[in-house]
Amino acid sequence: MDFGLVLQTDPPASEVVGLMRRAERSGFRYGWTFDSAVLWQEPFVIHSRILEHTDHLTVGPMVTNPTTRSWEVTASTFATLNDMYGNRTVCGIGRGDSAMRVAGRRPDTLARLGACIDAVRDLAEGREADVDGQRLRIPWVRDGKLPVWMAAYGPKALALAGQKADGLILQLADPCLTEWMVKAVRAAAADAGRDPAAVTICVAAPAYVSADLDHAREQCRWFGGMVGNHVADLVARYGEHSSAVPEELTAYIEQREGYDYRHHGRAGNPDTAFVPDEIVDRFCLIGPVAAHIEKLRTLKDLGVDQFALYAMHDAREAVIDAYGADIVPALA
Repeated sequence: MDFGLVLQTDPPASEVVGLMRRAERSGFRYGWTFDSAVLWQEPFVIHSRILEHTDHLTVGPMVTNPTTRSWEVTASTFATLNDMYGNRTVCGIGRGDSAMRVAGRRPDTLARLGACIDAVRDLAEGREADVDGQRLRIPWVRDGKLPVWMAAYGPKALALAGQKADGLILQLADPCLTEWMVKAVRAAAADAGRDPAAVTICVAAPAYVSADLDHAREQCRWFGGMVGNHVADLVARYGEHSSAVPEELTAYIEQREGYDYRHHGRAGNPDTAFVPDEIVDRFCLIGPVAAHIEKLRTLKDLGVDQFALYAMHDAREAVIDAYGADIVPALA
């Protein structure tokens, strides 16, 4: 199993770079950042510094979207970084949550997302692609390689990921839901004539190594609110008790009243009081080292290839170090 570190690009950017360097020394192979232009600093500028100051880390957004940048600009940005640092990027992409909603836009349609996945990958790898009805090619790309991993929760999005994406980003660490989602993606890949095993599975969730479960839960409760934004979309689309979406995913948002993106992805988010302890325990990795290893082994057995650790809490360095000392070696 690979490991990744996920950070928001809060200033100073040097701190983000330093934490990514620390993660690489601890055995992490991926460095991810949020991509929401109003809420945080521009990630691709910081990605360049991370790549310059690490040796092997693969870097990308978790996640970008098809609208806040035009497709040829997204592709050219990745292709430039790959040309400079040797194909060490990955494009995480989704319909758009905070980046779109903060700017007053609705998340993109799955049809647009699917077209964007094809176009960005083709352009970044030097092939011709259709962009807004124009056939484009970036002529200077040589030997470029860009895996595109799609974030998804619902049935239609999971099917699209299986049909088109090189990887699935699943933003929760609940084994039951992970099993359901991995099976859906693998089945869609097989139906599309692809090798199901070729789709990389990345589970992304907060991790907090501590015997003080009450404190760990409070530091990670924000994540249930973030996931709840996507779950609310699913409930609006499929209904509250639809057989298309497991109730284990949807039931907990019944008391959700609203969401202020000024607190997005932050410990102490006041809009996440509705998230019960059970959801924090299911969706996140908390507890002593042994509990993390046990849950990660379960996820690995379900087909998970990477665990990407959200470090939006008060113990970022300690958790990176604990993973490097005990958890990464146990799952390698």
